[in-house]
Amino acid sequence: MGQRVQREIIAWFWVALAFMLINGTIGQARVIPSGSMENTLLIGDHLIMSRIGYDAGVPFTSWHVPLWRNPHRQQIIIFKPPFAPDTPDYVKRVIGLPGDTIDIHGGAVWINAEKLRENYTIGPSEPAPPGSAPPGYTDMKFPYKVPDNCYFAMGDNRTNSYDSRFWGCVPRNDIIGTPVMIYMSLDVPSDAWEPGQIRERFLAYASAIIHPGLVRWKRLFRTF
Repeated sequence: MGQRVQREIIAWFWVALAFMLINGTIGQARVIPSGSMENTLLIGDHLIMSRIGYDAGVPFTSWHVPLWRNPHRQQIIIFKPPFAPDTPDYVKRVIGLPGDTIDIHGGAVWINAEKLRENYTIGPSEPAPPGSAPPGYTDMKFPYKVPDNCYFAMGDNRTNSYDSRFWGCVPRNDIIGTPVMIYMSLDVPSDAWEPGQIRERFLAYASAIIHPGLVRWKRLFRTF
């Protein structure tokens, strides 16, 4: 009996170790809580995020190490907000690369004096209103040159996105991955996906089992 228990403990140890390796260096799950990336990503979309080449970390801790890959323009990224690193991760689209000069006027984004073609946005692109920067930050002024090792990120829903227009660029060290696939999408009240709403989230999943129509079936397994 003692040997059997010992083998069971060792087996579960290796399962836990494999989970930590996968969760820390290969992929993680995320859910979209807001409409800042509509219509590319909807509230209730559940994503599989790839960390391969971007970041490695220890699960359940804030410790992580940036790796060798860098995002390209118009790629969707997942990152820790630089003005509030202890809050849930943000999902935005890379607009400006290191060294780019960004300008926003006429309802559009201009990169190095050339208008950026964007067929994924909702609403006009406008600078953030004066006085809307987070505490400790100053209002963004355009044209803006993206510093080294930094990326200018914006949400696709330009009239409802808290992004680099408000608080500046995203340091490369804060980027942890990129979404690769939607594995579930539920059309339920948005408060289910807010941090700490365990009861509401459980009810959302239970409702989807009872009422399959809450599942956005056409969005499942969509890749990026």
